[in-house]
Amino acid sequence: MSRAAVSQDPLVYLVDDDDAVRDGLALLLRSVGLRSAGYGDPLRFLQELAPQAIGCVVLDIRMPGAGGLDVLARLAEASDLPVVMLTGHASVDLCRRAFKGGAMEFLQKPVDDDAFLDAVQAAVRTHIASRGRLAATQAARDRLARLSGREREVLQCVAQGMSNKEIARLYALSPRTVETYRAHVFEKLEADTLAQLIRQYAALLD
Repeated sequence: MSRAAVSQDPLVYLVDDDDAVRDGLALLLRSVGLRSAGYGDPLRFLQELAPQAIGCVVLDIRMPGAGGLDVLARLAEASDLPVVMLTGHASVDLCRRAFKGGAMEFLQKPVDDDAFLDAVQAAVRTHIASRGRLAATQAARDRLARLSGREREVLQCVAQGMSNKEIARLYALSPRTVETYRAHVFEKLEADTLAQLIRQYAALLD
């Protein structure tokens, strides 16, 4: 697996009460071009976490004040950042609970450098891709909002595979008028082909 620096300048949050562990993991991440921010206090991490942060969280399970599983549960409610769990006391039950709580990976200390980098980079790539899909969907919704009521009706008919003549009969319009509406739909939605139009917007019309 390539360990080239991941794009979009992501940030890896290292949440572990052991200073030496955080420093060692931060150094390892810098070797592949990834930025990190360390937190010895999980509650401070939760308070300072930016909602729109891109990257992932590396979270120790056993910490004073707030355990990793509790932090994981609170993260699931407030953020979409993927989580890589670390523990020095692995058990089947802990692993099961971590994955059930939404963890993407579960690694045992002392963590293998290659396994750690693979897990973190996979988590970061997953998050970047997820945010990209969300951004594309929101952009599509914004373009869809540009349509008039009639243009939206024409789009729905086009997505159902209806011809211009069938749409014209349905709405008592001339085929030429339908063609005009259809052209406006393609222009406002910035679609070049029918396949692109249907692929991007059919799921948003409900």
